[in-house]
Amino acid sequence: MSSLPPIRVGLLGIGTVGSGVFRVLQRNQQEIRRRAGRGIDIVTVADLHVERARAIVGDGVQVVGDARAVIADPSIDIVVELIGGYGIAKTLVLEAIAAGKHVVTANKALLAVHGTEIFAAAQAKGVMVAFEAAVAGGIPIIKALREGLTANQIQWVAGIINGTTNFILSEMRDKGLDFDLVLKEAQRLGYAEADPTFDIEGIDAAHKATLMSALAFGIPVQFDKAYVEGITRLQAADIRYAEQLGYRIKLLGITKRVAGGVELRVHPTLVPARRLIANVEGAMNAVVVQGDAVGTTLYYGKGAGSEPTASAVIADLVDVTRLHTADPQHRVPHLAFQPHAMSDLRIVPMAQVVTSYYLRLRVADQPGVLAEVTGLLARAGISIDAVLQREADEVGGEGSTQTDLIILTHDTTEGTMNEALDAIQALPTVLAPVVRIRKEELA
Repeated sequence: MSSLPPIRVGLLGIGTVGSGVFRVLQRNQQEIRRRAGRGIDIVTVADLHVERARAIVGDGVQVVGDARAVIADPSIDIVVELIGGYGIAKTLVLEAIAAGKHVVTANKALLAVHGTEIFAAAQAKGVMVAFEAAVAGGIPIIKALREGLTANQIQWVAGIINGTTNFILSEMRDKGLDFDLVLKEAQRLGYAEADPTFDIEGIDAAHKATLMSALAFGIPVQFDKAYVEGITRLQAADIRYAEQLGYRIKLLGITKRVAGGVELRVHPTLVPARRLIANVEGAMNAVVVQGDAVGTTLYYGKGAGSEPTASAVIADLVDVTRLHTADPQHRVPHLAFQPHAMSDLRIVPMAQVVTSYYLRLRVADQPGVLAEVTGLLARAGISIDAVLQREADEVGGEGSTQTDLIILTHDTTEGTMNEALDAIQALPTVLAPVVRIRKEELA
């Protein structure tokens, strides 16, 4: 066993994830020491709720109410930031780096928005910022992209990277319920926050997709250029119709290398039901990566929770411990590519993205409507893959004068589809806003 003294860790925030980190480190300390080559000790915890924190860690660990006391302690080697958000967390991370401390964080929002500044500061100071826990909880997707797939040109990445929305979509499909009802149930069960905006509007998934995009393609983090659309407008009918057509609807974070640059988008997506990722249910996460040499790889597991996320935090602690004394030039770069070799590939504007579509139109049940709609699509150069028309009694009951028209298209640009939908929406026989969901074969 190594004679090196344990590495000393300061923990900022001991909520759900922080308590999991402390618990797993305590439980598996022998195994972790054998892998890291020396012990890893949490010596100080900073939390505004001092008494609650002290009840978690006991008498052997110092508990303080001021995070800056941790950063100012010269004996602490690694600072673990588990506060979250963009505000004080950014200040503390930059102060820890300036003090020459390595940083481990689960803060995807911070890195997606301010990562370029933070990684540059760490590079200049010769310290590491590790963030495995920031994407997909316990799934080691960051390590896969940074190291395991380093021989590959990554072609695309697509992931279910928000458990709340996946739970809601799974429940909507299983129970045939609309979004609002399932959201209330998800909140009751603890899968959704009291304010679920970041999850249901796709923002959380976009933070994570932004980080995966930077790792896959060696570009700076550019959250402000991501296209973000949530699941709030989805209806049970769309999930049912998709199923009848052989598809499932999932909220996907997608980043893809294309001729014009890199796509970076989050939105509800029709995925063929035979794909493994289409069958990821409940609050589970999954990420598919397509590489030119390896082909398709799938990473599946718990994307949130105390101990799954703690697993990723501690994996980072072990990595930093192993490389603590290494020459900074010999460490794995923060975003997988050497800092001087980062690419200036642009993020492709959404209007230029090419994909295929599911369209649902609530229309008057009268002759000629289908011909009118398909004629407008044809004039826009959009070809049709499949059409499904629901009988009037399925939509509005017997004697209804309305029907649902469902169309699957072949590939076209988003901009072209936008123009076609404007023309379709203007038809007097189209009685409600057209529902448009993008479709990806992921083949």
